[in-house]
Amino acid sequence: MSDERPVRLHCFAHSADGVSVFDRWAQSTGPGVEVLPVVLPGGAGGHGGPRPVTHAGLLAQLLPRFSDPGPGPYVLYGHGLGAMIALTLTRALHEAGLPGPALLAVASSAPPYAPLATSVRTLSDDELLDVLGGRGAVPPASDEGIMLRAMLPVLRQDLELAQALDEAAHTPSAAGPLDTPLLVVASQDNPLAPAAIADGWRQWTEGPVRVRTVPGRHFFVRGARELPRLLGRACRVTRRLVPEPAPVS
Repeated sequence: MSDERPVRLHCFAHSADGVSVFDRWAQSTGPGVEVLPVVLPGGAGGHGGPRPVTHAGLLAQLLPRFSDPGPGPYVLYGHGLGAMIALTLTRALHEAGLPGPALLAVASSAPPYAPLATSVRTLSDDELLDVLGGRGAVPPASDEGIMLRAMLPVLRQDLELAQALDEAAHTPSAAGPLDTPLLVVASQDNPLAPAAIADGWRQWTEGPVRVRTVPGRHFFVRGARELPRLLGRACRVTRRLVPEPAPVS
């Protein structure tokens, strides 16, 4: 493994401001894995430019970065909203005939579902908090509820993007369905994306799908060691299944 290039693990956070959750992942993923948080415009630590809130705006930022991914397999991981971003990018690469990830991993997110009938822009703060809190599944005084209210301005934009990506996901692709292997990670006590809904992701690829459950609630990505360890193992399995091509003599 030491003579091989590491598998690049590109990570999309639950929010454009949330990439700091991956800061210490390199300590837990194990050997042979390079953790690469993807910072979107408008987020903390990101480069200038408006935060993307449309399908086209997001892909305008991401596709150039992944059009020439470099040698060897890579993996996309998305947490929460990041799961929809990773799926959207994988579909766009597939439609463009470009090399996609050897594995798509998603966590703490329901699969694409019927788009909201009401635009996020028209929702009041209380209505938006109700949507974000799983229609009452997250108590307002809980840690998750307090965090949601504090992050409301950012989350409003993130949810607008999520709605746009959900609508785009339901548009049939001329390139046909994905065949990318999919790893779905659920958490045991997540009211926003309970483990039972993980199976709904199976319809979004014709490739093999694996579902794994780890401890924690919706924000289990913060400080958790089980998740990066799981993804590190998945990356190393991917390396064995998709070996790097031998150099041309």
